[in-house]
Amino acid sequence: MQERILDLAKSVLEIESKAITDSVRYLNADFVKAAEWIFQCKGKLVVTGIGKSGQIARKIASTFSSTGTPAIYLHPAESSHGDLGIVSENDIILAMSYGGESYELNTIMTYVARKGIKLIAMTGNLNSSLAKAAQAVISVRVEKEACPLQLAPTASTTTTLAMGDALAMSVLMLKGFTTEDFAQYHPGGSLGFKLLTRVKDLMHVGDGLPIVNLDTEIKSVLSIMTHRDVRGCAGVVDVNGNLTGVVTDGDIRRRLEKNQNPLDGQAKDLMTLNPRTIDASELAEKALFMMEEFRIQMLFVLDKSSPTPKKPIGLLHLQDLIKAKIK
Repeated sequence: MQERILDLAKSVLEIESKAITDSVRYLNADFVKAAEWIFQCKGKLVVTGIGKSGQIARKIASTFSSTGTPAIYLHPAESSHGDLGIVSENDIILAMSYGGESYELNTIMTYVARKGIKLIAMTGNLNSSLAKAAQAVISVRVEKEACPLQLAPTASTTTTLAMGDALAMSVLMLKGFTTEDFAQYHPGGSLGFKLLTRVKDLMHVGDGLPIVNLDTEIKSVLSIMTHRDVRGCAGVVDVNGNLTGVVTDGDIRRRLEKNQNPLDGQAKDLMTLNPRTIDASELAEKALFMMEEFRIQMLFVLDKSSPTPKKPIGLLHLQDLIKAKIK
């Protein structure tokens, strides 16, 4: 029994993955036309379909909406009872039906023809009523379904979903949609939080920003580094306030091991030159990447757009990123 289950599952995945790969041959001038129409659309994209195609249509409408293209799902049956009112002449219809003969779509096809609204069809039957009514037709035909009975829509719905994603991503590219744009549409989720949170939102300032001068006595440096908000480091600045070096716990340990009088001297005798820094406007996720790449625990923050671009304005610790769930 276990072997039969695994064999069938393997067959389903192989059939559906092959169906998606084979659908590359359907990328033609009509696909390009559809992408350009949606990109240039002055209204919204109305995606429709019934049954399993309707479920796919809902997902594709959501994908378009989240990537910068206003889109809604229109239920074909409800369209006959007043919901056609949401369709304007500046809109574009994307209708999905594998067989292309779903009678529930007839009302929509008649309406868009009468109003001169552009219709894009995504179907597995290029000779269907839907394909003939559309001005752009994208084929999603599959050789066979993954269902062993050849009844349940499986490979066909998977291919339709993938083709819809391909269309949405093509429009995303045409729009020049960015990571920052994506974050604006996803402010509530963890992904949106990561994409919206900047270094300046998490950095320590004031007493949490330990700064000493080049000639500060080492004893004073140690005193500053033990402040509860500092966490074992201090930035060293020159006479102009520019960051020159950093003193960390590691610098202290190395001096204790190698110097008979470790507390004698000044910050310049102890510091590590050219510490890693980051601009306040950078994403917090970039700060995490830098800390992991260079195996460091903190970054001094600069404002590179200010008149004093090398003056430290904040301090960011790895623990701050972990606490904010950036990591």
